[in-house]
Amino acid sequence: MNGRRRPTIEDVAAEAGVSRGTVSRVLNGGHYVSPATLDAVNRAIKKTGYVVNQHARSLVTQRSESVAFILSEPTERLFTDPNFVVLLRGCTQALAEHDIGLFVWIASSASERNRVARFLAAGHVDGALLVSAHAGDPLFDLLGKASVPYVAIGAPLGHEAETSWVAADDRGGARTMVSYLRSLGRTAIATVTGPQDTSGGQGRLEGYRDVLGAGFDPALVEEGDYSQSSGEQAMTRLLERRPDLDAVFVASDVMALGALVALRRAGRRVPEDVAVGGFDDSSAAVAARPALTTIRQPYQRISGEMVRLLLASIGGAEPAAVIMPTELVRRESA
Repeated sequence: MNGRRRPTIEDVAAEAGVSRGTVSRVLNGGHYVSPATLDAVNRAIKKTGYVVNQHARSLVTQRSESVAFILSEPTERLFTDPNFVVLLRGCTQALAEHDIGLFVWIASSASERNRVARFLAAGHVDGALLVSAHAGDPLFDLLGKASVPYVAIGAPLGHEAETSWVAADDRGGARTMVSYLRSLGRTAIATVTGPQDTSGGQGRLEGYRDVLGAGFDPALVEEGDYSQSSGEQAMTRLLERRPDLDAVFVASDVMALGALVALRRAGRRVPEDVAVGGFDDSSAAVAARPALTTIRQPYQRISGEMVRLLLASIGGAEPAAVIMPTELVRRESA
């Protein structure tokens, strides 16, 4: 040890020329503090090197200053689906601006959900960010029983009115992609949908149907689960059933990677024989060969909005929903 004393709240008060109570008010949100005093205290904190004692603060505020990031998918999906990593990074960065920590929980099995429930009930976090929850997911009830505010990505089917959520415009994005494929002169456009017990899966199928209208053909539809293997299997089935298809809208970039594998195996050239469109504009879209034409989701903005709504909910605000615009990104696959 070098014997140097850690700076205290009294040191900050002396440096700023204010009372200890004023510094405490700044540290607990800055309520009833003038802008000039707030600036003076923040400069004093920086100069003295004072670090907030989070444990002591939590005793006063009755808050943990922590949030849970709960992924309702198997553990491997966190590492194989680039969208989850982007969301996790974005939420971590947005929370760091408020000096709030983040716990990551996987909750795809009953035992995992029970552990999450015990963690939440113990008051270890102030709120939760719920990712990839499916209709009927027990997590919704667990969060309700624990009285933990949460925000979902995607409309939480069956719970849309009682909680906050943030989503991309899934239906509008799908309409944009399918309309684009049609503009290329493609007439037999298939789709590999996402899971139909998720709002994203439903919305992207609805957008596909909007464009096709009376020309909708169920034989050109296969469901996947957003994994690469499901995209490959779905594409294989589509080719067997409708060998005349000349385009496919795949409801995620990762599934589109699988679709490309199936098309190569069948001897179909992309985009000459079959044009392929994805959804997300993830790193998978750039890594694909050929690179994917896709629909971009603004994940950085989605992360920021999720954190904003969660902090508002923790503060007592009413539930709110935000739908983010999407855009077409053209590359070599279509």
